[in-house]
Amino acid sequence: MHLKRVVISKVKPTLQKSIIEVYCMLFPECLRIADLGCSSGPNTLTVASKILDTIDLTCRCLNKKPPVFQVFLNDLPGNDFNTVFQSLPSFYEKLEKQKGAKFGPCFITGMPGLNSQPYMAEL
Repeated sequence: MHLKRVVISKVKPTLQKSIIEVYCMLFPECLRIADLGCSSGPNTLTVASKILDTIDLTCRCLNKKPPVFQVFLNDLPGNDFNTVFQSLPSFYEKLEKQKGAKFGPCFITGMPGLNSQPYMAEL
């Protein structure tokens, strides 16, 4: 099993609890998700997908309309964001099939970064 999947499975209960608590406190119209260090392989959208699943289930239980989702993917400039973007049509199809047409919308953006520190140009 890939290391990222192992880590995700171990933190999943804590992540779900935190997401539900924050969502139920705020009931935001727009929920923003940042995945820092997203990679560009098959696990790229795994964390975002787990968060979307948690919010979808919570909304269904509370009979609430799901928020708009904005997902920000960030990794080093060498990350193959083209591969990530090519996988989006199937990701959106899967979302609609699993959650229905009323779920979302979900906007996904990829942003390369230099490292964990904000980039600041020297003048």
